[in-house]
Amino acid sequence: MDVITIESQAYKDLVSKINTIAEFVLEIKAREEGKENNDSDGWVDSHEVCTFLQISNRTLQRLRASRAVNYSLIRGKTFYRISEIQRLLDENIIRRSDECMEELIKNHTLHVKQIKQIRNNETNE
Repeated sequence: MDVITIESQAYKDLVSKINTIAEFVLEIKAREEGKENNDSDGWVDSHEVCTFLQISNRTLQRLRASRAVNYSLIRGKTFYRISEIQRLLDENIIRRSDECMEELIKNHTLHVKQIKQIRNNETNE
């Protein structure tokens, strides 16, 4: 086994370049998926759905109980696909304006970008 030593600054530069390449690849992948899915495959939690659609948590719970909405439970937290929430609006199960859905998608996209930025900052440290 060979051991290679390099200066600290050279290592940091190398890691920075690798992270830049990884970000570029992830952005290209996200663009391609965005074209195919148009943000319909993102996941949002109950709080986001209730906040942006202006419904109560109990209303959302009733929709789950009546199987009007598909959801996933992960470690006790409920998540919904954006496409599923859009279906509820399209079928008038929930009556809200299109602006509510646009705000939900915009907030979700912003949230995903923030998480990616935090992860990138953690890897750079």
